[in-house]
Formats: sequence, structure tokens, C-alpha cells
Amino acid sequence: MTNTVQPTNHNIASDKTLFGHPVGLFVLFFTEMWERFSYYGMRALLVLYISATVGDGGLGWTKASAIELYGWYTMLVYVMSIPGGIIADKFLGQKKSVLYGAIILVAGHGILAIEALWAFYTGLGLIIFGVGMLKPNISTMVGGLYKSGDIRRDKGFTIFYIGINVGAFLSALIVGYVGEFYGWHYGFGLAGIGMLLGLVVYIGGQKYLANVGNFIGNSENELEKAALKKPLTKIEKDRMLVLLISFLIIIVFWGAFEQAGGLLNIYANEKIDRVIFGWEMPATWFQSFNAGFIILFGTAVAGFWANRKLKGKETSTLLKMGIGTIIMGFGFLLMVFASNQAGEIAFGTASFWWLTGAYLLHTIGELCASPTALSFITKLAPLKYASIMMGVYFAATGLGNKLAGSIGEASQSEPINIEFIANTNDLINFNNQDTLVAVDKGFSIKSNIYLLDDKFVAEGFKNGISVENLFKFQKEEKRNEVMAILAENKATKENPYHATFKFEKEVEAAKIKANKGDGKNYEGEFIIEEIQTEKEHNIFLFIFLLTLAFGLLVIALLKPLKRLTHGAEDNEGLSKNETEGFELAEESK
Repeated sequence: MTNTVQPTNHNIASDKTLFGHPVGLFVLFFTEMWERFSYYGMRALLVLYISATVGDGGLGWTKASAIELYGWYTMLVYVMSIPGGIIADKFLGQKKSVLYGAIILVAGHGILAIEALWAFYTGLGLIIFGVGMLKPNISTMVGGLYKSGDIRRDKGFTIFYIGINVGAFLSALIVGYVGEFYGWHYGFGLAGIGMLLGLVVYIGGQKYLANVGNFIGNSENELEKAALKKPLTKIEKDRMLVLLISFLIIIVFWGAFEQAGGLLNIYANEKIDRVIFGWEMPATWFQSFNAGFIILFGTAVAGFWANRKLKGKETSTLLKMGIGTIIMGFGFLLMVFASNQAGEIAFGTASFWWLTGAYLLHTIGELCASPTALSFITKLAPLKYASIMMGVYFAATGLGNKLAGSIGEASQSEPINIEFIANTNDLINFNNQDTLVAVDKGFSIKSNIYLLDDKFVAEGFKNGISVENLFKFQKEEKRNEVMAILAENKATKENPYHATFKFEKEVEAAKIKANKGDGKNYEGEFIIEEIQTEKEHNIFLFIFLLTLAFGLLVIALLKPLKRLTHGAEDNEGLSKNETEGFELAEESK
């Protein structure tokens, strides 16, 4: 079996320790904790901000467009890890790459606090580049704090992983709350402050990172120089192939898991009953559930696999990936039930516990599938491709995020555009909503829709007052399309379909004082609730079946895939220095 040469500057333990670990671990712990605080805080707000109406301070995009942008953004964040890894391997080393990435991230999050469209795109662009520099390199530095065979290494990564999830947990609660209730850009600004704290910690702790993450190209070690130049062996090529195949698992896993920031975030906001003892929980707080569950159950899941290993049973990384993907998929089966419950009545909601249970299963699946991923890469990747393969791994995570965006986008009905043609007096019967028009705020009307004598009818959901005289379809073919749907599903007055008509004044018209209260220049749209519910149900079911099938396929191919690793994991736990039972924590989060 060919052993991979490890760079000497990655194997020099720090002389000073804290709680039995190098002080540098806690420097990286708090750096990554604040980086994840900023990233996940911003992520909790992103789709909600983009899809919020202009009157509510958002961009006013459709939910489908918001999820699509979210998919592109989260993909690019991780795809940039490939050039980030190349830059570290070829030019800067991990330590400087993390520093520059953190600086760029501070700038990106800070610019997002500015209320301007140019600032929105510029901020996202800088965050993409910053994460690309930081993510593939900081975890490698954690490993460099320990000598080869150091019994503290796995536990050190577990501590580091807790830091990641503490940051993610706090950000959804704090940044999410500030963004939802005080203003989106205040939330973005708070995320930027978190990243600034991370940068300060990293710079202040450089003396504890002196022997870690330095540019390997400057090494004086002859073995390292030779390893960087020699061609790959047959064993190394086989292991690279296994890594690439495992990245396909990563794409599917994160393609399902990352519905959290898109589809599930919107679903929590609109279709989940969030009222608890009379208090309504902010939708963004669901984003903290995953991190909270990891903190609560991470040790238990690691202990399960450790006990299984002690009994001599199969515990390979590929098995964990397959099992984790299946468990995570069952979370979406719970969302199928949630969709069924929400669809039982018009404008219905699902129980808080369906989504809570889904996040719990997603977390258990993640703890099975993710924690050994980085360890798997460090065991199988040749030295000269170490950071690059780490970057490819994060790029696979990014492709999974893009897949998540595409799937989430498919779950959203295309809104039907309408034009408001009434005046304020026509709205008196709709909860005095004429006052909302007077101050140029958006408003909505829940309605029954059906066919009567082959004519389209829209009535107030509770009062039965005609709604169709308030608007006209922007395109007549859309009216015909809606009527065809109603006819096909036999929607009648006794058994109607339902829609929420949403209106918002045009941005430029709202600036003209003479237009205030005139009931003009309002744009509107609606979707058919039953069609939207069906789409969500089908997407949840599709994700469940996809993850189940893919997880079972991985398990079926386990033996031939393991042969290609040439025993890279066979000797784990046999050394006296490898008896703790902890697994290397994956930090793609």
C-alpha cells in the first residue's frame, strides 16, 4: 500500500495547549464560527429578502426566481473552492488564502448592508470569492496542528465542527430575527460584523499558527519536493476515481439537504403553523434547527458508529454516505405528509412538528454522511492534489446547491400577472384595505375561484364579494389558461379552487405623491393554491424517492468501490493512537 507523503509544516504540533489541544485550534474554531455566523445569517434572509415585496423592503422577485438565484449563489460559493485550492497549492499556502478570503468576506457582507441593487450583487460576488478562498483551506490547517497519529486529531476536528454549528445556530436566531423584524439590511450588516470579529480573531492568533498552512512550494523537505513532481501511481489513480465517484453522492445529498435555505424556508414562512402558545415563531428560526440538533446529537451518532466499529462491523465512509442519504431522504417523506395536511383545507397550514421532524432526520443523515468526508479526502488524495481535491469536494457541494435551487424552483407555480383597475372605494368591503392603498402598501385578497356558466368567477374567501371587477388579466391567454384548469378540475361554487390575489404599487408610481390613494398603477399576481400544493407535494415525494434510490445504489456498489481504495481505511482504529472513536468532522456547512 502506497503511503501519502504529508507536508512537514502540516505535522508540527503547537507547543502551547488549551484544554489539551493546540491553542491554534481555538483560533481556527472562532474564526470559522464567526464566518459561519455571517454566512448562515445571510443565507437565512436571502430568499425571503429577494421574494419580499418592494413595499416590505425586498426586491419583489417571484419565489421561483428567488430560489433560482439562491441556487446559483450557493453553487458558486462552493465551486470557487477549486480556484481557492489551486491558489493555496500553487501560490499562497492555506494560511494566507484564509486571511485574504476573510478580508474579502468582511467587505462583501458589509456592502450587503447598503440598500442598493448594485450593492446586493457586489456583496454576493465578494462573498462568493471570499468563501472560495477560505473554505478549502481552513480545515486543512486544523489537521496541520497535529502530528501524524496524534490521538487528539479527531477530537480536535469534532471541536472545530461544534464551532461551525454554534455559529450557524446563533446566526439564524439573531441575524434572522433582526432581518425579519428590523430590516433586511440591518440583518446583512449584523452578519458582516460577525465576519469582522472572525477576521480579528484570525489575525490576533497568527503566532499560534506559525507552523501551519505555509506554502508547500517553499518547503526544504526533499520527500515533499519529490512527491510534488512524481506521476500518480496506479493505486493513487484508483483512489482518485473513488473520490470522484463519492463526489456524485455529495451532489445528490446536498441537492436535497440544501432545500433548507430555499424551498423549506419559503414553506416555513407560508405553509407551517408557527404559533406556539399564542406566539408566532419567526420563519428564519427554523434555519437554526439543524445546527442545534448537531450540537445535541453529534456525539451520539459518532458513538453509534464507533461502537459498530469496535464490534468489527462495516463502518466505511461510503456506507455512512449511503445510509446518511437515505435517512435524510426520509425527512422529505415527512414533508409529503405535511403537504397533505396543509392541502386538506383552503389556505391551510401544516403542523410545526412535521418540519421539525424533517430537520431532525436531515441532521441525523448529515451526521452519518458528512463527518468523514474530509477525512476520506485526506486519506485518498495525493499530496500534490490535496487542496485541489478539497476544492473539488466543495465544488461538488456547490453543484448540489445548484441542484437544490433547480428542484426548489420546479416546486413553485408561475404567477399569473394581473392589473389592478379599481379605486379605493371598491376595497372598503375587503377589511378597509383602501387605507393600505392610500399609503402605497401592498395588499392581498384571499379568494374562491370557479367557473359559472363558462365564466371565470372570483369571490372573497369569507365574504363572497366579487373580486374579478378589481382587476384584469394582463394577457387574455392567461385567463383562458386559468379557466381551462378550473374546467379540468371541475371547480364550482360549491367546490371552488382558491387563489390569493396580491397587489403592489409600481416602484416609480409610489414615488409620485399625486398617485397616493388613487388606486392606480398597481401590479398584481396570483397563483392557484391547489396547483401550488400539488407541485410542493410532488417535489417532496421526488426528493424522497431520489435519495432513497441513490443511497441504496451506493450500498449495493460498496464492495467494488472499497476495492478501489486499496485498504485506505482498513487499518483505522488498530493503532493505540486511534482508539477514541471520533470521526473527522466535515465542514462543508
